[in-house]
Amino acid sequence: MTDTVVPAATDAPSTPVPAPPEQPGTAPAPVPAGTETAPARTRRRVRIDHLRRIVVQVRADDGYRVLVRHGAYTLGGARILARRTWDARTTARHERMMRAAEAAGNEELVRQWEQRAYAYRFARHRRRVELLQMAVNAPKAIATGTAAGAGVLLLLGVMLAWANHDVSDVLTPLNATIELVGWAAFIAGVVWEPLLYSLPVLALAGVWAVGRKQHTAPTWALPADAEDRDVVPDEGAIIKALGNLGIAPLNRAIKDGWQPRWVSPTTRSGNGWHTQLQLPMAVPVEMIAAKKTVLAHNLLRKPVEVWPTEPPKQPGVLDLWVADQGSLSGAVPPWPLLTEGTTDYFKGVPVAVSQRGEPIIGQLMASNWMVGGIMGSGKSSLVIALLLGAILDPLVIVEAYVMAYNVDYDPLKPRLRTLIKGDDDEDIEAALKALRNLRDEVTARGKLLEELGGDATKVTREMALRDPRMRPKVVVFDECHELFMHKEYGKEAAELAIKVMKKARKVAITLIWVTVSPTADSLPRDVTRNTSHRVAFAVGDHVANDGLLGSGRHKAGITATTLIPGEDVGTAVTVGFTNKPFEVIRSHYVAREPEKGVDEVTPVVERALALRDGVEPGAESQQQTFDPLADVAAVLGDEPRMLTQEVLHRLAERWPDAYREWGPTDLKAALEPYNAEQYKSGGKSMVSRDRVQDAILDRLAETEDD
Repeated sequence: MTDTVVPAATDAPSTPVPAPPEQPGTAPAPVPAGTETAPARTRRRVRIDHLRRIVVQVRADDGYRVLVRHGAYTLGGARILARRTWDARTTARHERMMRAAEAAGNEELVRQWEQRAYAYRFARHRRRVELLQMAVNAPKAIATGTAAGAGVLLLLGVMLAWANHDVSDVLTPLNATIELVGWAAFIAGVVWEPLLYSLPVLALAGVWAVGRKQHTAPTWALPADAEDRDVVPDEGAIIKALGNLGIAPLNRAIKDGWQPRWVSPTTRSGNGWHTQLQLPMAVPVEMIAAKKTVLAHNLLRKPVEVWPTEPPKQPGVLDLWVADQGSLSGAVPPWPLLTEGTTDYFKGVPVAVSQRGEPIIGQLMASNWMVGGIMGSGKSSLVIALLLGAILDPLVIVEAYVMAYNVDYDPLKPRLRTLIKGDDDEDIEAALKALRNLRDEVTARGKLLEELGGDATKVTREMALRDPRMRPKVVVFDECHELFMHKEYGKEAAELAIKVMKKARKVAITLIWVTVSPTADSLPRDVTRNTSHRVAFAVGDHVANDGLLGSGRHKAGITATTLIPGEDVGTAVTVGFTNKPFEVIRSHYVAREPEKGVDEVTPVVERALALRDGVEPGAESQQQTFDPLADVAAVLGDEPRMLTQEVLHRLAERWPDAYREWGPTDLKAALEPYNAEQYKSGGKSMVSRDRVQDAILDRLAETEDD
């Protein structure tokens, strides 16, 4: 008995295999119901493969693909037009938007769409009532119009007959009108039949054009040499781009007829387009964010121009912003304070423009900054613009500790209180001592805030003007990874940094951390958590990205890993600048290139020095002598007495060069020789006008005697 050979699956019909002869006296073994024998399975597989080849061959046939494509265009266009007509005649669109708003949990938007639906139904009812009233009044209106028209024509005929002295001209206008109607009827009779036959063709052409624009044909039936992609990311382009990401659950949902709920249809937003749509089940936003590069390619954009994220209060919704082609690669507008203007530490300074082209104001008060990225990505440009804005406020004190030999801060040195550069141990120790001093200073400022402010919870500009000890301070730690990773000083530096950051925000102290190596070791996690403004220029991987922007940001699509070093210079992904989950910014560049003869930094620094010294830029400094006794009398004016802090505030405001740094002790030392020093009244330190004036009179008397 030979083995049975099963033929290979080919297009030709298989040769039947003879069954083995039955043994005499034995019955064939019964086959259980529902069980398929091996030969039967083989024959079924052959038939399925054969049918699959036929389908593939038919699909490959150009004529069949053309037929399916244009048929799908026509049917799809008819369906779209029918849906649009239904939406225009009913409240179906309002119902869809209400369901989408309910799914997003936006009750206010639900109420708005309910009001719109009510207004639409009311207007529709009113139109229908007017149509019924018009139908009732139509016979009377037609009769009245006909009679009025005939009367006008007869009146014209009478006037014509009077002019021509011929009675027969009375009916001439009426006869001309009748002939005109006859010609119109003749022309309509000639045109009507061709128009009647062409209407179906025109209707088919119209629905075909709509279907072609909305891409209603299946992908395999489209022409192989034309993708027909649109530059504008409208709803059709977005669905087509999503359908070509290679995400199996999304492809399955689209194949099953998934229709997205557009929470926010595609609208113009700055120099780009914004869309929100609810994704199908089993397709989280993270899947779309992971395919960001492919999505950008499908939308004819660079990866930095496409940002798919999930709104914090709308889970399951894809928030997609697509920039115009090339809008993030052009020139950034000049820094607004380049030639004129001042700033206010408590209001912020301009540092960049957003991806939508809007100005970005960097907050200093109650803020801490963390800036990181690969070398040459633009970190220094942002920090320099931030510091230049800070020093244009004459109250601000700036210190910089650069743990590398970096010349970027040298032009600012005349306006900086401290500039230390280098990565030697003594330089690192100097940065550590600065943190120790800041720890003590935030404590002292907290106590002083309680004394000066009463119920105030944070430092204000008025407090800073009254007391020099409350002047705003900005401290930069560049290449801070050298400090936090130092074997001897790193642990203490991390502890001090966290303590200072938790208290500094209320007492007008701003810390700025800059690093090229944002990792868990170089940036302590608690330092990142307590940072309000986080800036990530081009980074190498998701670890560095989350080290700067926060844990889980890369997975949520908020990532700077798609920024290209050397190409996207000055472009960064930020968190904390606006009320949005993230913001892509392009920092201003204040140029200083001595080899090219360009220096925009030094004039700003000179302007800042002039503001601090109380003179205009370019004016010659004049030697001034100040008389504290006479100056105090001048600020007292007609007031019989005044709080010591108010006297100091007025002195610093009128003569900042002399009295900007003065405190109560300095004032006492100046007035005590004349017995005019401040005294206590009701527990408050006061300055008496009578004492000051008596001291001036005594001094004048002594001068006259001499």
